[in-house]
Amino acid sequence: MAEAQDFVLNPNKTLTYRVCAAIVSGLAQLLFRPSVEGAENIPLSGPVLIAPIHRSNVDFAFTLFISPRKVFFMAKDGIFHVPLLGPLLQRLGAFPVKRDSADRESLRLSEEVLRRGQALVLFPEGTRKEGDTIGPLHDGAMFLAARTGAQVVPVGISGSDRAMPVGARLPRFSKIHVVVGKPLAAPSGEGRVTRSEITVKTEELRRELQVVFDESRKRQR
Repeated sequence: MAEAQDFVLNPNKTLTYRVCAAIVSGLAQLLFRPSVEGAENIPLSGPVLIAPIHRSNVDFAFTLFISPRKVFFMAKDGIFHVPLLGPLLQRLGAFPVKRDSADRESLRLSEEVLRRGQALVLFPEGTRKEGDTIGPLHDGAMFLAARTGAQVVPVGISGSDRAMPVGARLPRFSKIHVVVGKPLAAPSGEGRVTRSEITVKTEELRRELQVVFDESRKRQR
Protein backbone atom coordinates (compact mmCIF):
# COMPACT_ATOMS: atom_id res chain seq x y z
CA MET A 1 0.00 0.00 0.00
CA ALA A 2 1.13 3.54 -0.69
CA GLU A 3 2.16 5.49 2.38
CA ALA A 4 1.97 9.24 2.80
CA GLN A 5 5.74 9.41 3.07
CA ASP A 6 5.99 7.87 -0.44
CA PHE A 7 4.19 10.87 -1.94
CA VAL A 8 6.29 13.06 -4.23
CA LEU A 9 4.94 16.51 -4.99
CA ASN A 10 5.73 16.80 -8.69
CA PRO A 11 3.83 19.70 -10.32
CA ASN A 12 4.71 18.48 -13.81
CA LYS A 13 2.42 16.35 -15.94
CA THR A 14 4.84 13.50 -16.53
CA LEU A 15 4.33 10.87 -19.21
CA THR A 16 3.08 8.44 -16.55
CA TYR A 17 0.63 11.06 -15.29
CA ARG A 18 -0.66 11.78 -18.79
CA VAL A 19 -1.17 8.08 -19.50
CA CYS A 20 -3.00 7.51 -16.19
CA ALA A 21 -5.06 10.67 -16.69
CA ALA A 22 -6.04 9.56 -20.17
CA ILE A 23 -7.22 6.19 -18.81
CA VAL A 24 -9.37 7.75 -16.08
CA SER A 25 -10.69 10.51 -18.35
CA GLY A 26 -11.53 8.04 -21.11
CA LEU A 27 -13.41 5.73 -18.77
CA ALA A 28 -15.29 8.69 -17.27
CA GLN A 29 -16.32 9.92 -20.72
CA LEU A 30 -17.43 6.45 -21.77
CA LEU A 31 -19.45 5.67 -18.66
CA PHE A 32 -20.77 9.05 -17.55
CA ARG A 33 -20.66 11.55 -20.47
CA PRO A 34 -19.87 14.36 -18.01
CA SER A 35 -20.64 17.98 -18.82
CA VAL A 36 -19.02 20.87 -16.97
CA GLU A 37 -20.24 24.42 -16.39
CA GLY A 38 -18.10 27.17 -14.85
CA ALA A 39 -14.67 25.55 -15.27
CA GLU A 40 -13.27 29.03 -15.91
CA ASN A 41 -13.89 29.83 -12.23
CA ILE A 42 -10.87 27.74 -11.21
CA PRO A 43 -7.83 30.06 -11.07
CA LEU A 44 -5.09 29.01 -13.48
CA SER A 45 -2.29 29.88 -11.06
CA GLY A 46 -1.65 30.22 -7.35
CA PRO A 47 -2.87 28.02 -4.50
CA VAL A 48 -6.43 26.83 -4.94
CA LEU A 49 -8.51 24.36 -3.00
CA ILE A 50 -11.17 22.63 -5.11
CA ALA A 51 -14.04 21.65 -2.80
CA PRO A 52 -16.61 19.27 -4.35
CA ILE A 53 -19.62 17.65 -2.76
CA HIS A 54 -19.16 13.93 -2.08
CA ARG A 55 -21.88 11.43 -3.00
CA SER A 56 -19.84 8.66 -4.65
CA ASN A 57 -16.39 7.09 -4.90
CA VAL A 58 -16.22 8.21 -8.53
CA ASP A 59 -16.50 11.92 -7.64
CA PHE A 60 -12.72 12.35 -7.83
CA ALA A 61 -12.79 11.50 -11.55
CA PHE A 62 -14.89 14.61 -12.27
CA THR A 63 -12.64 16.98 -10.34
CA LEU A 64 -9.31 15.91 -11.84
CA PHE A 65 -9.99 17.25 -15.31
CA ILE A 66 -12.23 20.30 -14.92
CA SER A 67 -9.11 22.47 -15.04
CA PRO A 68 -6.00 22.30 -17.24
CA ARG A 69 -3.98 22.40 -14.02
CA LYS A 70 -2.59 19.29 -12.42
CA VAL A 71 -4.40 18.69 -9.15
CA PHE A 72 -3.48 16.75 -6.04
CA PHE A 73 -5.94 15.05 -3.73
CA MET A 74 -6.39 12.91 -0.64
CA ALA A 75 -8.02 9.48 -0.87
CA LYS A 76 -9.01 7.18 1.96
CA ASP A 77 -6.15 4.83 2.74
CA GLY A 78 -8.21 1.69 2.05
CA ILE A 79 -8.40 2.52 -1.67
CA PHE A 80 -4.64 2.12 -1.93
CA HIS A 81 -5.09 -1.58 -1.11
CA VAL A 82 -7.03 -2.10 -4.36
CA PRO A 83 -4.84 -3.69 -7.07
CA LEU A 84 -4.14 -1.36 -10.01
CA LEU A 85 -6.36 1.40 -8.59
CA GLY A 86 -3.98 2.30 -5.75
CA PRO A 87 -0.88 2.75 -7.94
CA LEU A 88 -3.00 4.56 -10.55
CA LEU A 89 -4.26 7.09 -8.01
CA GLN A 90 -0.80 7.65 -6.62
CA ARG A 91 0.50 8.51 -10.08
CA LEU A 92 -2.38 10.94 -10.50
CA GLY A 93 -1.26 12.94 -7.46
CA ALA A 94 -3.12 11.16 -4.64
CA PHE A 95 -1.90 10.55 -1.12
CA PRO A 96 -3.65 8.49 1.59
CA VAL A 97 -5.60 9.86 4.52
CA LYS A 98 -6.70 7.86 7.57
CA ARG A 99 -10.34 8.68 8.29
CA ASP A 100 -10.55 7.14 11.77
CA SER A 101 -7.96 9.41 13.39
CA ALA A 102 -6.35 12.83 13.14
CA ASP A 103 -3.93 12.30 10.26
CA ARG A 104 -1.27 14.95 10.71
CA GLU A 105 0.82 13.67 7.80
CA SER A 106 -1.96 14.07 5.24
CA LEU A 107 -2.66 17.54 6.65
CA ARG A 108 1.01 18.43 6.32
CA LEU A 109 1.10 17.24 2.71
CA SER A 110 -2.10 19.16 1.90
CA GLU A 111 -0.58 22.34 3.28
CA GLU A 112 2.65 21.73 1.37
CA VAL A 113 0.72 21.34 -1.92
CA LEU A 114 -0.98 24.69 -1.38
CA ARG A 115 2.11 26.52 -0.14
CA ARG A 116 3.82 25.54 -3.38
CA GLY A 117 1.05 27.26 -5.31
CA GLN A 118 -0.63 24.07 -6.52
CA ALA A 119 -4.26 22.91 -6.73
CA LEU A 120 -5.68 20.51 -4.15
CA VAL A 121 -9.01 18.64 -4.19
CA LEU A 122 -10.55 18.23 -0.74
CA PHE A 123 -14.07 17.00 0.02
CA PRO A 124 -15.30 19.37 2.76
CA GLU A 125 -18.09 16.97 3.78
CA GLY A 126 -15.44 14.43 4.71
CA THR A 127 -16.94 11.04 3.94
CA ARG A 128 -19.63 10.31 1.34
CA LYS A 129 -23.05 11.64 2.19
CA GLU A 130 -26.56 11.00 0.87
CA GLY A 131 -29.42 13.28 -0.05
CA ASP A 132 -29.92 16.67 -1.66
CA THR A 133 -28.97 18.84 1.33
CA ILE A 134 -25.43 19.91 2.21
CA GLY A 135 -25.11 19.47 5.96
CA PRO A 136 -22.49 20.97 8.29
CA LEU A 137 -18.98 20.80 6.86
CA HIS A 138 -15.64 20.02 8.41
CA ASP A 139 -13.47 23.09 9.00
CA GLY A 140 -10.47 21.51 7.24
CA ALA A 141 -10.86 23.28 3.89
CA MET A 142 -11.06 26.77 5.35
CA PHE A 143 -8.41 25.95 7.96
CA LEU A 144 -5.97 25.08 5.17
CA ALA A 145 -7.05 28.15 3.20
CA ALA A 146 -6.39 30.36 6.21
CA ARG A 147 -2.88 28.94 6.61
CA THR A 148 -1.93 29.15 2.94
CA GLY A 149 -4.02 31.96 1.45
CA ALA A 150 -5.61 29.54 -1.02
CA GLN A 151 -8.88 30.38 -2.73
CA VAL A 152 -11.64 27.80 -2.26
CA VAL A 153 -13.78 26.74 -5.22
CA PRO A 154 -17.13 24.99 -4.53
CA VAL A 155 -18.10 22.23 -6.99
CA GLY A 156 -21.52 20.59 -7.37
CA ILE A 157 -21.77 17.14 -8.97
CA SER A 158 -25.10 15.58 -9.89
CA GLY A 159 -25.67 11.98 -10.94
CA SER A 160 -22.64 10.38 -9.30
CA ASP A 161 -24.84 8.88 -6.57
CA ARG A 162 -26.60 6.90 -9.30
CA ALA A 163 -23.37 6.16 -11.17
CA MET A 164 -21.88 4.40 -8.15
CA PRO A 165 -24.10 4.34 -5.06
CA VAL A 166 -22.77 3.55 -1.61
CA GLY A 167 -22.14 -0.21 -1.46
CA ALA A 168 -21.84 -0.68 -5.24
CA ARG A 169 -18.77 -2.58 -6.43
CA LEU A 170 -18.81 -1.35 -10.02
CA PRO A 171 -19.94 1.93 -11.62
CA ARG A 172 -23.08 2.15 -13.75
CA PHE A 173 -23.83 4.18 -16.85
CA SER A 174 -25.19 7.56 -15.72
CA LYS A 175 -25.10 11.12 -17.05
CA ILE A 176 -23.06 13.46 -14.83
CA HIS A 177 -23.25 17.24 -14.67
CA VAL A 178 -20.69 19.38 -12.85
CA VAL A 179 -21.14 23.03 -11.85
CA VAL A 180 -18.12 25.00 -10.64
CA GLY A 181 -18.85 28.04 -8.48
CA LYS A 182 -16.97 31.29 -8.01
CA PRO A 183 -13.86 31.05 -5.80
CA LEU A 184 -14.17 32.11 -2.17
CA ALA A 185 -11.42 34.11 -0.50
CA ALA A 186 -9.47 32.51 2.33
CA PRO A 187 -10.44 33.48 5.89
CA SER A 188 -8.55 36.53 7.05
CA GLY A 189 -8.42 38.78 10.07
CA GLU A 190 -6.20 40.99 12.17
CA GLY A 191 -3.23 38.79 13.03
CA ARG A 192 -3.88 35.10 13.40
CA VAL A 193 -7.20 33.89 11.97
CA THR A 194 -9.51 32.77 14.76
CA ARG A 195 -11.55 29.59 14.93
CA SER A 196 -14.76 31.63 14.76
CA GLU A 197 -13.60 33.33 11.53
CA ILE A 198 -12.87 29.92 10.02
CA THR A 199 -16.31 28.70 11.11
CA VAL A 200 -17.99 31.68 9.42
CA LYS A 201 -16.16 30.98 6.15
CA THR A 202 -16.98 27.27 6.41
CA GLU A 203 -20.67 28.14 6.60
CA GLU A 204 -20.25 30.41 3.56
CA LEU A 205 -18.72 27.46 1.72
CA ARG A 206 -21.63 25.24 2.76
CA ARG A 207 -24.14 27.73 1.34
CA GLU A 208 -22.24 28.04 -1.94
CA LEU A 209 -21.93 24.26 -2.22
CA GLN A 210 -25.70 23.99 -1.87
CA VAL A 211 -26.13 26.54 -4.66
CA VAL A 212 -23.86 24.72 -7.14
CA PHE A 213 -25.28 21.32 -6.14
CA ASP A 214 -28.83 22.52 -6.73
CA GLU A 215 -27.77 24.04 -10.06
CA SER A 216 -26.04 20.84 -11.17
CA ARG A 217 -29.13 18.79 -10.35
CA LYS A 218 -31.33 21.25 -12.27
CA ARG A 219 -29.04 21.08 -15.31
CA GLN A 220 -28.79 17.29 -15.10
CA ARG A 221 -32.54 16.71 -15.37
